[in-house]
Amino acid sequence: MKKCFLFYILLMLVVSVNATERQKLNFNGGWRLAVGDFAEAAKPDYDDSLWQQVTLPYAFNGDEAFRKDIVDLTDTVCWYRKTFILTEGEVQGKVFIEFEGARQGADVWLNGQKVGFSDNGVMAFGFDLTPYIKEGQNVIAVRCDNSWTYRDRTLNSRYQWNDKNFNANYGGLPKNVWLHITGKLYQTLPLYSNLGTTGTYIYATDFDIPNHQATIHAESQIRNEDAKPRSFTFFAKVLDMDGKEVARFHGDRITMQPGETRTVRIQQSVNNLHFWSWGYGYLYMVETGLLVDGKTVDLVATRTGFRKTRFAEGKIWLNDRVMMVHGYAQRTSNEWPGVGISVPAWLSDYSNGMMVESGANMVRWMHVTPWKQDVESCDRVGLPQAMPAGDAEKDVDGARWQQRTALMRDAIIYNRNNPSILFYECGNESISREHMLEMKAIRNQYDPYGGRAIGSREMLDIDEAEYGGEMLYINKSKKHPMWAMEYCRDEGLRKYWDEQSYPFHKEGDGPLYRGKPANEYNHNMDEFAVEMVRRWYDYWRERPGMGTRVSSGGVKIVFSDTNTHHRGEKHYRTSGVVDAMRIPKDAFFAHQVMWNGWVEPEEAKTYIVGHWNYPAHTVKPVYVVSTADSVELFLNGKSLGKGKQSYRYLFSFDNVGFEPGMLEAVGSDGSRYQLETVGEPYQLKLTAIENPLGIKADGADMVLVQVEVTDKQGRRCPLDGRKVHISLWGEAQWIGGIETDAMSLPVECGVNRVLLRTTTNAGEINLAVYADGVKPAYVSLNSKKTDFVKSEKLSSQLDRGETPITPSYKELARGIEIVSAKAGYDSEHAVRSYDDNELSEWKNDGRLSTAWITYKLAKKTVVDDICLKLTGWRLRSYPMEVYAGKQLIWSGETERSLGYIHLTPTKRVKTNEITIRLKGAGKDKDAFGGITELAQPVAGELDLFKARNGGETKSELRIVEIEFIEHIK
Repeated sequence: MKKCFLFYILLMLVVSVNATERQKLNFNGGWRLAVGDFAEAAKPDYDDSLWQQVTLPYAFNGDEAFRKDIVDLTDTVCWYRKTFILTEGEVQGKVFIEFEGARQGADVWLNGQKVGFSDNGVMAFGFDLTPYIKEGQNVIAVRCDNSWTYRDRTLNSRYQWNDKNFNANYGGLPKNVWLHITGKLYQTLPLYSNLGTTGTYIYATDFDIPNHQATIHAESQIRNEDAKPRSFTFFAKVLDMDGKEVARFHGDRITMQPGETRTVRIQQSVNNLHFWSWGYGYLYMVETGLLVDGKTVDLVATRTGFRKTRFAEGKIWLNDRVMMVHGYAQRTSNEWPGVGISVPAWLSDYSNGMMVESGANMVRWMHVTPWKQDVESCDRVGLPQAMPAGDAEKDVDGARWQQRTALMRDAIIYNRNNPSILFYECGNESISREHMLEMKAIRNQYDPYGGRAIGSREMLDIDEAEYGGEMLYINKSKKHPMWAMEYCRDEGLRKYWDEQSYPFHKEGDGPLYRGKPANEYNHNMDEFAVEMVRRWYDYWRERPGMGTRVSSGGVKIVFSDTNTHHRGEKHYRTSGVVDAMRIPKDAFFAHQVMWNGWVEPEEAKTYIVGHWNYPAHTVKPVYVVSTADSVELFLNGKSLGKGKQSYRYLFSFDNVGFEPGMLEAVGSDGSRYQLETVGEPYQLKLTAIENPLGIKADGADMVLVQVEVTDKQGRRCPLDGRKVHISLWGEAQWIGGIETDAMSLPVECGVNRVLLRTTTNAGEINLAVYADGVKPAYVSLNSKKTDFVKSEKLSSQLDRGETPITPSYKELARGIEIVSAKAGYDSEHAVRSYDDNELSEWKNDGRLSTAWITYKLAKKTVVDDICLKLTGWRLRSYPMEVYAGKQLIWSGETERSLGYIHLTPTKRVKTNEITIRLKGAGKDKDAFGGITELAQPVAGELDLFKARNGGETKSELRIVEIEFIEHIK
């Protein structure tokens, strides 16, 4: 059997290439895996014939994804081995191996000799195999250890990001592996750790967006490992998506001495460019090569895109158009049930493309660098991303800070040619000014021209950061952009429609979390969708165009349900707007309505939350999400009136009586949406979601199979929860669904999905599904033999089109400059209430007589709006009066919020002097009890919720930021 397997590997890997022809070979096929530690497994003659045959990427414990709590994922030692053959020509030059990552530590041997190790558990790494490689048969062995308590072997420190809350531990080799064969004069790889090399760097400058022009730069680190000097000309060729050459340029002839390493740079202005953008993943192939005596001896192909960015005035520009962030803080694992992180690239495109489909223009990967497959996927689908290095919930020093800077360096070098990366994130918590400057220096050294902002979560008072923003709260700025790093932590299972629908789950009902009710983490889908509207409104209200200080938006935690820290009834987090199989919840469609534009919606859209299938005599609320200014609801053609508008996009219709037929919402902007009552369950339906390039018989490709219960007209039955039974035969292996590998599982709200993995044999894949009371269904698919060695290129998604040249928003308001302030107490520090720093405040001494402050404005005008961030914003209500000169223009108690409140004057008075005065003691009560953080309380926190003794109140007036705003007519 072993001889047959070796012959199979021979067929896969023997390729006839000239010794000077550069090759990048897919090295995923033909591995063997065993869980446990084996003392002799590094030896080439070790008998691995009984080990499991796998195609990478393959985590040894990937089958535990969503079937175990994150804290129970298996951590142990495992081994991977691969036998492969190289020809005489292939070993005459250089041979490198590139691992896109391993979890956690990986030791590598080739032909029994130790090559090296990597143990940060996140980043790609590589080795020079040349000293150990030989003509003919070679054996590579990799020992992986994914212990939760793994320690850095160089610094003797645990890794901050090897954390049981957020970094799901799918161990072994869960990412792709590549083999690179080059001549002795070659362009290096972007793998700094171990190899110490930086590879190619492609970027553009001098953008002229309207005229589609830019200067394209190609840089490459070149090394001569020949025994003699080598002369060459460095050139670059730019190919568009159709493979058409659009530019070619070269530098002067260069001679390099033996052992010399040099970075060579060339550039050229190029016309008729398509600029990469949100929802427009236009990519070019830039081929950089070395020309020796008229012959190309080393050619590197870099798939990249070109786009212009700017970060200033509290805003973000992409291709000269302001973009307000709306998207998701997604776990970097981006995992799927039964496989974890290890999915084929097309399935990454499917998932990441759905984010764009929901209206997302940003994915903030959380805590650790995403693997290259997800980074490249975002390039293709047009999804801007924020790339972290590695961190946890606090700044650190010493060895752990060294780990973070080394990882950031490696991640920038490896990913700097990917246009979708707009932000480099230095921490999931504020870092010191000194640390910010250190990280900024790394960016400036390795990616000075990539058009990427570098910052960290929070960074509210550190101007050296190029962006920032808190978790949960709303921040504004007139300097670097501020966007919320994760908001709306609520959870809810897709199978719970509402209280009136099967399985009749009571809103908020579920187990206690840390001894307290967890209503916000056990939502029904109607309330979950409504919460998305409520929470987004807080950011939309402070959007660009609404003043001098603005919010740049925020990202909701998470996109898909995730096998990480949880608070709801399941052992995994259900905060996603899609479930773990990427079946949308209603919240997905709510986002489509609100997020279809760059700042404000640019397309009229309406959506009715839920379904329209209820028992007779049911009376319930109906929620509509719409871009319209008003929405009218019709039931079987009869008007039920107009809805009550709140949170800009939400329209509520109370006490709607169910009647079978059609429910239609019609917006005043012409948009409309219909729900109809479906018939009785009649049949099952199977739909195969598959690789757009065809199903590959490579042992790693997958098929996502959807099972539905439908009526006679083929409409999904939204209340059906029956168990379905699936049979599989042919060239595929069963993976299963959420929480289960069983071939019998229930549909939820009439639908469910399962995953299959192909075998290495081409042929038919057959599925049949049956269930009691409905007609069965059957589907037949075909997998095709694939070339293990060469990679196929997935297409880009261009659905949104190129960046519009029109403005993305209207200037509706502007801030009125404050020139000075005086106060009843501590006038010296009154400026802190308007210094654009949300970590400073002005406050009085706790006496009512001193609880006032008067602001002098730069001009005499009518103040239309007063925007305030008051200390204790989520906890405290302040009884206040506002005067324009001596005229009272507002009186009442301020609302609690997640950041800013707005006071609308009741009188229009032209003035250049506004006084804020406290009428009595503030009242403390948490208005957002379910919105919690993992971090412990900190003394002096301005939100008071986190501060120890924060609820102690006297006659305090405490202002973090105040703005006076006039509307632009």
